[in-house]
Amino acid sequence: MMEIEEVNNYESLPLLSLNHVSLLCRSVWDSMRFYEEVLGFIPIKRPSSFKFNGAWLYNYGIGIHLIENPLIDDFDTIIEPGPINPKDNHISFQCRDVEIVKGRLEDMGMKYVTAVVEDEGNTVDQVFFHDPDGYMIELCNCENIPILPLSACLFKPRMSSFGRAVFGPAKCGFVENAMMESLSMDMLDISF
Repeated sequence: MMEIEEVNNYESLPLLSLNHVSLLCRSVWDSMRFYEEVLGFIPIKRPSSFKFNGAWLYNYGIGIHLIENPLIDDFDTIIEPGPINPKDNHISFQCRDVEIVKGRLEDMGMKYVTAVVEDEGNTVDQVFFHDPDGYMIELCNCENIPILPLSACLFKPRMSSFGRAVFGPAKCGFVENAMMESLSMDMLDISF
């Protein structure tokens, strides 16, 4: 019989924080201008030992590292901007005022979509748009929904939206329930 060791037996890695996000881009100049003018990032010194075109930017406690690859389409790494889909991969930043964000995006002629997340009387307003290479950016007031560890929620069997019995948080909000349901469904789909 195969013995399965629980992940909980391991100590987590000694992480401190998220340092940066690296993005491949077609034009460092166009991407730098976007991250500076639209999102307020500041160019910072980049190690001179790099032998490729790129740029480092910093603000809000996080770095954006741009790596230029004009032949990016050959590697199919960056998608062409299509419809803005809030459920697609994205980078999210909290903002002070979503209405100001929408107004400024309109002034710049940028396309965006909005979404609203509600949980137990709390509302989060979200704005999604693309950078020059098709990466999705979200600006939101996400701090409106408290961050609760799933372990703080009462677990008991319940019926999922797919009509299956799952174990999940019964007394938590929408976000926690959705996360646990997604995890439960992923676990059920694992084949041995």
